[in-house]
Amino acid sequence: MRRLSLSLLTAFVMITAVAFADPAPNRPILLGTPGAGSDLPELGSPASAALSQSDESRLGAMVAHELREQNALLEDPEVSEYLNDLGDRLAAQSPTGGSGFQFFVIKDSTINAFAVPGGYIFIHQGLFLATSSESELASVMAHEIAHVTQHHIARQIRAQSQQAMTSAALLLAAILLGAAGGGQAAEGGIAAAQGISAQQQINFTRDNEMEADRVGIGYLAGAGFDANAMGGFFETMGRHEGLAATYIPAMLIDHPVTTDRIAEARARASQFAPRKGRDSASYELIRERVRVLTTTAEVDMAAFYQRRIERGEATVADHYALALTLMEHNQADEAVKILAQLTKEHEGMILLHIALAQAQIKDGHTKQGMATFAQAEKLFPRNIPVTVRYAEALMQDGHPMEAHNMLLDLFNIVPPTPQQIRLTALAASAAGDAGDAYFYMGEYQIAGGDLNLAAQQLQLALASPHITQIQRQRYQARLEEVRDFLSSLRKRQIADNGDGQGQQGQGQGHGGH
Repeated sequence: MRRLSLSLLTAFVMITAVAFADPAPNRPILLGTPGAGSDLPELGSPASAALSQSDESRLGAMVAHELREQNALLEDPEVSEYLNDLGDRLAAQSPTGGSGFQFFVIKDSTINAFAVPGGYIFIHQGLFLATSSESELASVMAHEIAHVTQHHIARQIRAQSQQAMTSAALLLAAILLGAAGGGQAAEGGIAAAQGISAQQQINFTRDNEMEADRVGIGYLAGAGFDANAMGGFFETMGRHEGLAATYIPAMLIDHPVTTDRIAEARARASQFAPRKGRDSASYELIRERVRVLTTTAEVDMAAFYQRRIERGEATVADHYALALTLMEHNQADEAVKILAQLTKEHEGMILLHIALAQAQIKDGHTKQGMATFAQAEKLFPRNIPVTVRYAEALMQDGHPMEAHNMLLDLFNIVPPTPQQIRLTALAASAAGDAGDAYFYMGEYQIAGGDLNLAAQQLQLALASPHITQIQRQRYQARLEEVRDFLSSLRKRQIADNGDGQGQQGQGQGHGGH
């Protein structure tokens, strides 16, 4: 993760400097439904804010894109659907109603989580696995949501309003580096290197942490979870930190887990009616799924779960995780036996149906697996993980047109992730629909922020043979959106460059800076 953090810092500083130099949009490049309206940025020029709301959204999208490019994100439909459902439930308690948040799991074993501007929340796998209840996981997510709703990073940059925009970008990158694995001292160290008072900067961060605790507990209780879970998980974090924290100067610890902080969280929770949050049926299954998907091959996970079963300690989640592990080790026949029984006993658990269908197909019983998927689709219509996994199976079985239509039916209603946009493009290509294949690859590039490449893909879509009049109009409208934005961006950059040269000349006439 250290290498990732340094790479991310470098890319983020460069990309942030460009973002601040460009005119600020009113909304970012969103991962919205293709063709359901413009999701390109709009140009504006807020004069009073060091970091506008639209800047926050653009920077958050850039961070997510960089982490995805570094293969740091756990791209799994089942995990993503669960985490975003849970996050949306918490974010709905915020004054804005929670729209625009996105939640991700980072493949890193450290116990950490962080938020970046624009509603992007990242949970390390290590933290997910360290939780013992859904309320504990929700408490961390609520805390990070509060960082976003309270605009803490934006406020931190505005507090340094006398700094140049590049320095503000460096400050933001430093905060991200510290959160993403660069060490708790990274923020203070880089801030000091930029000529900012390290003590003032960390004190401000500590104030943010306390505010995020207070606001987050309100979100946690409002969503129906145990408000005491935040204080309880602080104690868990304190046990994991152990003596390591004593070697870091107290002034540079940006997430201090102190008795005072735990006591304040407990006191805040006592203001809400006692409520023992019940874990959802999916929590333990997803937690063990994350464990299986992120554990290295050197660890014998099958033996781990077998021991739990033999000791009589196993839950449904342990049996489910054992079946996933057996599939990974080409023992799909054994996995089918486990999952068939689990599905029969717990028919309402979507994850079990998906895994059973996949195990049946992997065991060579494709027809049976497709029937299981079809039944799951009837039981849970337009469920994202079911639809995505069913579409993947249809493509493997030589039915790309059916897969393409199924994906379009879903993603005309719910916003797809970049990976799901790419899957739709691949399905269109395999089905022989070149126009839609290029169009969705264009949408994939828009989601990643590469508008020039998106324009090329949209031109190829228009040049494709046998496209319908409706397709042509759709592709042309999207291409014009992209071109108009790029043209406006170039004009503004030229104007900004001209202003910069004029200011430079004026400064030199008065002796320079």
